[in-house]
Amino acid sequence: MAGAAGHGAGPAAAGGDGDDSLYPIAVLIDELRNEDVQPPLESLATVEETVVRDRAVESLRQISQEHTPIALEAHFVPLVKRLASGDWFTSRTSACGLFSVCYPRASNAVKAEIRQHFRSLCSDDTPMVRRAAASKLGEFAKVLELDSVNTEIVPLFTNLASDEQDSVRLLAVEACVSIAQLLSQDDLEALVMPTLRQAAEDKSWRVRYMVADKFSELQKAVGPKITLNDLIPAFQNLLKDCEAEVRAAAAHKVKELCENLPIEGRETIIMNQILPYIKELVSDTNQHVKSALASVIMGLSTILGKENTIEHLLPLFLAQLKDECPEVRLNIISNLDCVNEVIGIRQLSQSLLPAIVELAEDAKWRVRLAIIEYMPLLAGQLGVEFFDEKLNSLCMAWLVDHVYAIREAATNNLMKLVQKFGTEWAQNTIVPKVLVMANDPNYLHRMTTLFCINALSETCGQEITTKQMLPIVLKMAGDQVANVRFNVAKSLQKIGPILDTNALQGEVKPVLQKLGQDEDMDVKYFAQEAISVVAQRLRKLDFPVKDSEMPSAPGAEKNHFLRPRVPGEDTGKGPAHQLYVNTRDTLAQPEIAELVHLSQSRD
Repeated sequence: MAGAAGHGAGPAAAGGDGDDSLYPIAVLIDELRNEDVQPPLESLATVEETVVRDRAVESLRQISQEHTPIALEAHFVPLVKRLASGDWFTSRTSACGLFSVCYPRASNAVKAEIRQHFRSLCSDDTPMVRRAAASKLGEFAKVLELDSVNTEIVPLFTNLASDEQDSVRLLAVEACVSIAQLLSQDDLEALVMPTLRQAAEDKSWRVRYMVADKFSELQKAVGPKITLNDLIPAFQNLLKDCEAEVRAAAAHKVKELCENLPIEGRETIIMNQILPYIKELVSDTNQHVKSALASVIMGLSTILGKENTIEHLLPLFLAQLKDECPEVRLNIISNLDCVNEVIGIRQLSQSLLPAIVELAEDAKWRVRLAIIEYMPLLAGQLGVEFFDEKLNSLCMAWLVDHVYAIREAATNNLMKLVQKFGTEWAQNTIVPKVLVMANDPNYLHRMTTLFCINALSETCGQEITTKQMLPIVLKMAGDQVANVRFNVAKSLQKIGPILDTNALQGEVKPVLQKLGQDEDMDVKYFAQEAISVVAQRLRKLDFPVKDSEMPSAPGAEKNHFLRPRVPGEDTGKGPAHQLYVNTRDTLAQPEIAELVHLSQSRD
């Protein structure tokens, strides 16, 4: 009983009823009440959850900066030592992140102890601890004396870079960047480069990937001489690695590698030692590799100059522009401005634009669709004058494509072009051509006119919409095809918020009222929806609206199609009718009849 009483009087009493499972929480609460914040952080730095440990270590790193050198050695360094010699690997991994913050202000004797603890962790039996030590090796090296870097850090780097676990070896590669920046060229060549060469040919693709990913930083750290003698051959091997992930990582670094080469002799090195490998990657079997190369290859034109670009790079750009992978094509089109600056717009148009035009007229509609999506980007690269001369007619041709998805994409494309080139350009160049289509014999093309007006009205603004577009929409209200007429009602609803009161009251409302009496039930329905929107707009503008001009009240069966349908209302129409309404925008009448027949047969 005495034992139980003693136990209840301790921290576990906070858990109630002597629940032992809550004892650690109660202890933590007591520690948090302590004025010294380090004990609870020390406990949190040993827990299993990685996120909690990392946050605890980060807090301890910040606290260390507030200590005086004396207080640091008296309180913080002992904490680090306790963590470094803890029984659980979690505490030892946390300790790895604390050595670099306490080392610079410690005395020489304490510095020796800190280095000894770090050496022990680098050879720890647990791979997770060695990983943590490898990840902090470069950071720790930066605060050490140069002699200690040569005598202690380099051997640790060599051992970690040959660790049995590839997860440790790849982190050693990252540390190599920091270590290389600290050493002289002679020491670098003798002490570090043999290990780095070994890493570039490591049996694990993850290690080779890390070398490729850090290549630009390694190049800057080791300097031009070692780059030419050691890194260029290693880079060649990475570009032809058996693993696609490694090739892709190396391909991403092609431009940076070339830019960082010494200007003297750079062109020769690229042409003789890099370009042959690039040519092979253009036709690589992996799309990620080709895409990675396409994202940077255009930048080589500014390095190699006009003649080399025309002779050697343009054929590669052309092949990538015709690649089956959309991302490869996009990356080439996205960077045309790099080539434009070097060879000029005329040369560019003679070499690459024919391929773009060819793709824009491809028999496969998905290929055409991809080019449409790139067009605003391409237009921005080439400028308005060149666009009008070479590509404007192509964009207009897409509006009458036989595939609805192409016509829809072409409509959105026009809107983006207007946003890029401005309303004046739209008024003079695009709007007149769009409005001419209102007289096209094909009703699908006349409907496309309405879709274009819907897309352009907001971008073009009130004046252009009212003076140029609205008259055409109103005229099309008398079209003989019901599909066109109910799309007129939808267009008037769409552009209504842009128009002023006079246009709404004097021009739009009479036409909608007439459409509201149309013989086609869907024309009536969409006209009535538009009338509701226009009436709300007029109310906001404080324009009087008569009750007789409002939609009929629910329940007036004779005007069933003269009012908006209430969500969930039983209209007496089955799935066939809804299918009919949804498809009339895009399908011809025979196709609709067949779909309705099939739907009714299932009801």
